Amino acid sequence: MEFEEHTTPRLRLRKLTPESYTHIYATMDDAQLMDFLGVDAEGLQKEKAKFTGGLTTHRTSILTFQVVNKATGTVMGMCGYHNWYAVHSRAELGYHLTSDAYKQQGFMTEALAAVISYGFNQMRLNRIEALIAPQNTPSRRLLERYGFTKEGVLRQHYCVDGILEDSVLYALLKNEYLL
Repeated sequence: MEFEEHTTPRLRLRKLTPESYTHIYATMDDAQLMDFLGVDAEGLQKEKAKFTGGLTTHRTSILTFQVVNKATGTVMGMCGYHNWYAVHSRAELGYHLTSDAYKQQGFMTEALAAVISYGFNQMRLNRIEALIAPQNTPSRRLLERYGFTKEGVLRQHYCVDGILEDSVLYALLKNEYLL
């Protein structure tokens, strides 16, 4: 299967859709999946659980990009959209790097620029939302760098290790985005 890719100066962004995931899970063994997804055995179990739980519903879908280092070919993380409501022209942005070794080097800053542009221009989104933990200062700064506005706090919104935590909602509208 050929994967659509977008490039930045240091990164390849490999597009994955629900169809892509179906293909890789049907054709790759666990070792190949760990290599392709850039995860260890524990990470693979989490990814499999997400896949078997369903990537799409009757009204939402996903579209994500693997963040791949051009120089090394290493999968460093993911950046993309989940809770994509095409009918409402909005989606929730999510991103992560798989290792602290990749942080503080501008990789996610570089990836987000391309992914936000893709969302507004190819996916025809009008609104991109992001939910972050209140104490996640690096994410807050990253979102604010791209013009996201803090809209409020969703109280006890996520359950992490049995503890209910708040989420801070940020959003960026297409007419606010610097094309």
